[in-house]
Amino acid sequence: MVAVLLALATGCLLAALVIRYRRGWVLVTVDGRSMVPALEPGDRVLVRRVPPARVRIGQVVVVEEPVGGAWLTPPVPWGATPTAGRRWIVKRAVAGPGDPVPVEVTPAVGGDTTRVPPGHFVLLGDNRPGSCDSRTYGFVPGDRILGSVHRFLSPSRGDGRATRSP
Repeated sequence: MVAVLLALATGCLLAALVIRYRRGWVLVTVDGRSMVPALEPGDRVLVRRVPPARVRIGQVVVVEEPVGGAWLTPPVPWGATPTAGRRWIVKRAVAGPGDPVPVEVTPAVGGDTTRVPPGHFVLLGDNRPGSCDSRTYGFVPGDRILGSVHRFLSPSRGDGRATRSP
């Protein structure tokens, strides 16, 4: 009887760990050219849910796209699975809280702002001419970042290999 209870408890613990682990990962398909050449349309990325404090400059992140420069829905709570009806975009974090505001973003955030405000980020596409990013909608609140890209899965390149994100 003790062995059965121990096996049952172990099974429940493993199931809980699997559910928790899966909740921390999201698979996103790239739909646009703003991150070319790093990512092509159709590429898939494995995104790890991370709190804003763990986002590092240079990382590729997935963020909820603002509509008309504003976010119309509440942020996805930490640990929750993203719901349908939201549009996600892939960008690179180029400045975080307290960092100097990049010159190319200054017009979108106001000329007298010299530092990124607490809890916010500057996100830019690698393909600047083809990207709608912080140059258009300004600072991105950290709670709008879904997570950081952990692996690039690139079917458009035909090699089928996953590469680790910086």
